[in-house]
Amino acid sequence: MLPIKGVRLLSALAALGALVLATPQPQAAEGDGGITAQPGTLRIAVYNDYPPYSYNGKGIDVDLAQAVAKELGLKADIAWFNADEDMNDDLRNMVWKGHYLGNRPGDLMMHVPYDERLAKANSQVRIFAPYTVETIAVARDPQRIPKKVVGSAAVALEVFTREKIGVELTTLSDAFLLSALNGRLREQVVHYKSVPLAVKGMQAGEVAAVMGPRAELEAALKTLDTPSRFQLDAVKMPELKVDNWALGMAVKSDNAKLAETVSHALSKLQKEGEVKRIFANYGITLQLPGE
Repeated sequence: MLPIKGVRLLSALAALGALVLATPQPQAAEGDGGITAQPGTLRIAVYNDYPPYSYNGKGIDVDLAQAVAKELGLKADIAWFNADEDMNDDLRNMVWKGHYLGNRPGDLMMHVPYDERLAKANSQVRIFAPYTVETIAVARDPQRIPKKVVGSAAVALEVFTREKIGVELTTLSDAFLLSALNGRLREQVVHYKSVPLAVKGMQAGEVAAVMGPRAELEAALKTLDTPSRFQLDAVKMPELKVDNWALGMAVKSDNAKLAETVSHALSKLQKEGEVKRIFANYGITLQLPGE
């Protein structure tokens, strides 16, 4: 079985485009009303080591979670956790049951794919409130891969029979590149433990490009000494069946009130521009669901 980043995307995103998930109608929150495990506190589960969303005590998901808690008049208790084997395990450990080692689940979990198949496979949770759309993109060295070869799917792939491309191990991008063109790219795919390491490999000349989620690539590029040296392009390849997915939140399936109040808070934060500001603070492009 693939590790979390692979399984989360390869299994949970198969049904994208047919989303019929729980989308509560906004209602005003009145205190916590018994909707949180600990009165006055909203415990929010976020992933460890997942820049730019959650890492080193900060990140987009962390700031957004804290903004939601503040909007509800609750204290934010950030529950950091390591990804398990797949998304189903994460939902079990951090939303509806808890980890067998004793880690208490959160009232709310961030960074959950807003996906119909994932929702049906996890009846114990309610997935709602999509707050951004992640897309697959390619960062490239224009000296080795000029813009003219990126526009067409066939040419964009063909160039990687000659140039090496970096990718994080066991992810959606990895699976795609290894199977594309009947496996002709396999020898040119260089595996790294993370997107930031792959981008550093590109800076060192080890690869000509890196494929991965756009936000992760944007964040990694900003850590380089000369980020403007590289270009970032959207991926529009017919062979890549899933190139975007919405990210939302999850609560226990029987806690409709919490889902309603969080949805209301998120809607207000979006209208006031706070969500956009949070993404901008990290230099990340915000793409809203439905745009």
